[in-house]
Amino acid sequence: MNVSFLENNLINISFTLSLLGLILYWLDLAINENKYLSNICFFITILINTTLGCSLLIRWIENKYFPLSNLYESLIFLSWCITFLQIFIETKVKNKLIGSVTIPITLFIIGFANLSLPTNLKTASPLVPALKSNWLMMHVTVMILSYGTLMIGSILSFLLLIISNKNNIKIEGNSNNNTQKMLFKYKINKANRVLDNNYNNNQISKLGLIEIIDNISYRIIGFGFPLLTIGIISGAVWANEAWGTYWSWDPKETWALITWIIFAIYLHSRLNNKLNGRQPAIIASLGFIVIWICYLGVNFLGKGLHSYGWLIT
Repeated sequence: MNVSFLENNLINISFTLSLLGLILYWLDLAINENKYLSNICFFITILINTTLGCSLLIRWIENKYFPLSNLYESLIFLSWCITFLQIFIETKVKNKLIGSVTIPITLFIIGFANLSLPTNLKTASPLVPALKSNWLMMHVTVMILSYGTLMIGSILSFLLLIISNKNNIKIEGNSNNNTQKMLFKYKINKANRVLDNNYNNNQISKLGLIEIIDNISYRIIGFGFPLLTIGIISGAVWANEAWGTYWSWDPKETWALITWIIFAIYLHSRLNNKLNGRQPAIIASLGFIVIWICYLGVNFLGKGLHSYGWLIT
């Protein structure tokens, strides 16, 4: 069997599974107390992650380099990262909302990579000298993993803004003591009951759910921010090795710095408890847009040292 044919089929399968997962996750939100459907949704996410991983592995073996040299490969890897993080988060936090907001992102990314990119950007080509380095795997994988993590945290913050509808949100996400962790687990269970049952006091249930989303979003962004920091630092070291300068104000570098500043402001506001829950959520939601500009936008708007995904042919 042709290797590229097998790889394309795996991507097509992952796209179909993502579409099916989107329908089932949203159906799961509408149906109360259906653990069977929730398990099916989780299993589909595992299948999506597996098919994406296999396609990347095939490309790695076939081309003899880690598949992150062009926009298509990075998009597929980003999809894999998001589904992997979704599986991990859903394992730790039994909440229906996680998959409901992350699966649409995965579906969009796979669809864009598979259906919109021209053939020349999907085709693997020999690495340019600057990319023939062990830093390729170190820097790019950490950066894309940070993008995926921050995207999930940001989209949850955006969901918080929609659900909260200008209600005050109590911030409880900046403590690491055991009491705080026990309270967080208790509220997670309470939020799941909110989703699975019809309570008479809808306002109280709604506020409890808002606090949970706020806590989950904070913890996810708190994990993604150090990854982004490590990615930027490793990129600077690699740039010095390849081009003789740590920082050249390339469009990608500039927007990576802007992304870092946005999430640094978010975390600073949370740690100091200076702002209420909606204001940090607005900052995090803005971060979702900035990430996409950094990751994809600069490839459309201008060329630079990192514009391997430029779409003008």
